[in-house]
Amino acid sequence: MSLATLKRTNHWLSSPQEQIKILSDHQKIGIPSFEQKLNESGVHSLRPTGIDVFQVNVGKMCNQVCKHCHVDAGPDRKEIMTRQTMQQIIDALDGMPVKTVDLTGGAPEMNPDFRWFVEQFSERNIEIIVRCNLTIILANPKYHDLPEFFRRHKVNVVSSLPSFTARRTDAQRGDGVFNKSIEALKMLNAVGYGKENTGLKLDLVYNPSGAYLPDDQAVLEQEYKHKLKDGFGIEFNQLYAITNLPVSRFLDYLLNSGNYEEYMSELANAFNPVAAEGVMCRNMISIGWDGYLYDCDFNQMLELKLNHGAPNHISDFDWQKVLNREIIINQHCFGCTAGAGSSCGGSTTA
Repeated sequence: MSLATLKRTNHWLSSPQEQIKILSDHQKIGIPSFEQKLNESGVHSLRPTGIDVFQVNVGKMCNQVCKHCHVDAGPDRKEIMTRQTMQQIIDALDGMPVKTVDLTGGAPEMNPDFRWFVEQFSERNIEIIVRCNLTIILANPKYHDLPEFFRRHKVNVVSSLPSFTARRTDAQRGDGVFNKSIEALKMLNAVGYGKENTGLKLDLVYNPSGAYLPDDQAVLEQEYKHKLKDGFGIEFNQLYAITNLPVSRFLDYLLNSGNYEEYMSELANAFNPVAAEGVMCRNMISIGWDGYLYDCDFNQMLELKLNHGAPNHISDFDWQKVLNREIIINQHCFGCTAGAGSSCGGSTTA
């Protein structure tokens, strides 16, 4: 499978404004607004409970072009975070009670200052998560030592593996991705990742291959552990089941396949107020490659910057104003509140 990014082909859905226009027309498909659902559950606005996590997109460049990517990442994307912006993030963090920095992309490792950035957080004893697509480790000899680099800095590695079979994984992420992912997982296991008593966390991410909600996270985790251990000798810590949100390439898939209305109705009908209490936007800030601030990674891709009196760029970061903001919502938020809930750490009600 070879896909071009929406941006490269000048696709109309490469415009965040066009995506929002589609999502906002909820009356056309006969579902309530997300705001209405929140109000009915007794929640009149979403507000932060803290700022524990800085999730940082260090660039949209990626060695893969995955079918459902909400970032529209790919080799042709040139948006890359500069060291100056990285330093502004470090300056904003210093002295603040942020527990975790979550580095994402694209393939974050393709940013030329990626290793320097990781080293800065490592020196400050901040927990580091890297969302590694696995195949980047094998993409070029300069990345082959990534498992050892991760080990040295005690990075928590979170990697997508949509299935424990080659057919389903390759259908979503590209030909040959499964076998390369297995090889990369073995390399991570070899330096201690996913093994007992090493403290080196290796978590996997499952997301459905079609227009449906993920199965029970705990059941999926046990199935993955059994299949990967028996079939390939691979061990990992946790599995995160994440719902596909109707943003960018997955929104394009929904519209092209004729599943958009049914999928949005399924998300709205599965709204869970308990899941809404644990959504990731309530304890994190998402930072774009250019330093702009968002409530979450999905708002970032829709260019819904912080509002309601909060500064929207890291150079103007104000802890109290950001903490006291109101979170910006739209119809895509149904994806995080459906069923068992969904966040960058998997189910919110597990």
